[in-house]
Amino acid sequence: MPSLRIGGLARLSTCDWPGELVATLFCQGCGWDCAYCHNPHLIPARSHMELTWEAVLTFLEERRGLLDGVVFSGGEPLLQPALAEAISIARDLGYRIALHTNGQLPERLAAVLPQLDWVGLDVKAPFADYESVTGIAGSGLPAEASLRLLLEAGLPYEVRTTVHSSLLGEDQLRALADELRAAGVRRWVLQPYRAEGTRCERLPGASKPLGSELIQELRSGFEEFEIRE
Repeated sequence: MPSLRIGGLARLSTCDWPGELVATLFCQGCGWDCAYCHNPHLIPARSHMELTWEAVLTFLEERRGLLDGVVFSGGEPLLQPALAEAISIARDLGYRIALHTNGQLPERLAAVLPQLDWVGLDVKAPFADYESVTGIAGSGLPAEASLRLLLEAGLPYEVRTTVHSSLLGEDQLRALADELRAAGVRRWVLQPYRAEGTRCERLPGASKPLGSELIQELRSGFEEFEIRE
């Protein structure tokens, strides 16, 4: 039985995998510390929760035929060596599988891609500017490698970017849009910053809203573009 560290379970979600009715499993632990993180309690490697993989598996067995799939989210799920086995078990139960990842571990992403049906990849900034968001020097390199792997895999996906104007200004958004277009990204989702659940004291003031002209400029060149409120 995989020793997956679990920080939470959403038993029914319609938003974590667009168009699908899913259970979302929040894996504990993340190697980055983004100031706007909506799940900061998931950053430490250990949780005070007592939710076990065995309990989650019992729940999934009971919901067979009622849910379309399982989303492994976080934190960063790929940090856990037990993830691949947990995915395989969920697939054997008949579930389709999605992964939310920030791309910090491209080699582990490559290993699980054949078991996935959909991926939500967080791209946080132009790759040269990642440290200003993650706090980790050189973090844009693995994120860029993960993006390449995902696009090469040919899976359904979305690339999404959380926007706080103090961390990602208009020029940086334009630069990021250019990088994503050049890479061949077809679907890009912008997620304006929401203070709920975050450590807002770490951010210098409120985020400025995206202007309509900027949105139209960013939208150009993508087959699918969305502002997710």
